[in-house]
Formats: sequence, structure tokens, C-alpha cells
Amino acid sequence: MISGKVYLIPTVLYEDTLETIPAYLLDAVKDCSVFFVENEKTARRFLKKLWREMVIDDYQWFAIHKAEDAVKAQFLQALKAGKHIGIISEAGCPGVADPGQILVETAQQSGAIVKPLVGPSSILLALMASGMNGQCFQFHGYLPIDSLERKKKIRELEADSQRRNCTQLFIETPYRNNPLIKDILDSCREETRLCIAVDITAPSETIRTRSVKQWKQQVPDIHKRLAIFLLQA
Repeated sequence: MISGKVYLIPTVLYEDTLETIPAYLLDAVKDCSVFFVENEKTARRFLKKLWREMVIDDYQWFAIHKAEDAVKAQFLQALKAGKHIGIISEAGCPGVADPGQILVETAQQSGAIVKPLVGPSSILLALMASGMNGQCFQFHGYLPIDSLERKKKIRELEADSQRRNCTQLFIETPYRNNPLIKDILDSCREETRLCIAVDITAPSETIRTRSVKQWKQQVPDIHKRLAIFLLQA
């Protein structure tokens, strides 16, 4: 029987926004002896800010990467040894658009207790603030890099949104934000709504929903800023 627990520990979306993390998270951190993290350096820095007295070297650390078989084996071994494990993604909530999902799947298959903890998720925060349909929504991650393929995908998402009354969510590498916006405005009908959510939880946060026609009148410049996009026809 597996006695180890798995805590899904959310982290901040921006480095200096600890106020977005609930106080009860610290109890979970203190209950862990092993951490599987997407980025060890930033995870250590985050936990040290959360708990200044934490002695980093007293804990075991493993990098998730793409959760290859060797990492899953280490994870399962720690669980079977009765150790409580914390999973930390690079930003937001583990297991949501995150490689930690593979380890959570392993934990579920082994019968371990999995405890998800409340924290900021750019996907949910953007959806909440967009005014778009929160009853039916779909997250697609990254769209194709090639502009022609991307435009084709955008038109498909728009058509699907109209057919099912569904909100479509997607992201992009920050330095490709502006070309993505151009392709959306070139591909979609003028009445389709587009929400552009930038720097969520940061002092510079902006979340605005406008029609494609309105966005064309004032195209935003969000080059190299963290953003998430929502589309509803």
C-alpha cells in the first residue's frame, strides 16, 4: 500500500506576487521531503521566499523535464518509501498545461493520495475576467508556428466556437505575440470577440475583451509580454 502523498503546489505567475498564494500552502510544503519541479532554481527561490527558514539542502530535488521513464521511476520509488512529494510547475498550477501531469497520472495509478492546492492559474483567471462562455471552453496550448497553418487553425477554432458556443483559449511564445494577433485579426470575422490577457497578477496586468473590428482600430503591442488569448464567435 502506498503511504506517500502527492501535493500539487501552485506557484506565482510573477515573481513578486506572493499575495496570490494562500497561507495554507506552507503547511503542505512543510509536510514534503521530496520535490519534483519543472525548474529547480526558480522552485527553490519560490519556496525560500515562502518559508525563509527552509533549509534547501535538507530536501530531495528532481527535475521533471518531460517526465521520462527514469523520473517516473524515481517518483514511484519515493512514494513507495512513504515520502510526501511536492510537485511544482514553472508558473501557476501543476498538471494544467504542465509536464507534471505525467507524474500525477503515475500517482493515481499507484493509488497514492493526490492533494491539489489552490493557486493562480492564468487559464482560469483570464476566462473569469473575459466575459466569455465559462460553461463550455477549451484550451489548445500553442497554435502552429507557420503563419498559413496558424491562420487555418484560427479559422477552425472560430468555426468550432460558433458551432458549440465555446470559448477557445491558447497561448504563444512572448516574442511571437504580435504576429499571432495579426493572424487572428486577418482571419476572424469582425464580430468575433477576442480577449487578450497580459501579465496576469502583475502590476502591469491588462485583460480586455473586444470585437475583432474594435481591435483592428487599435492593435496592441505586447511583444515579449506573457499573454493568453481567448476567442469566441
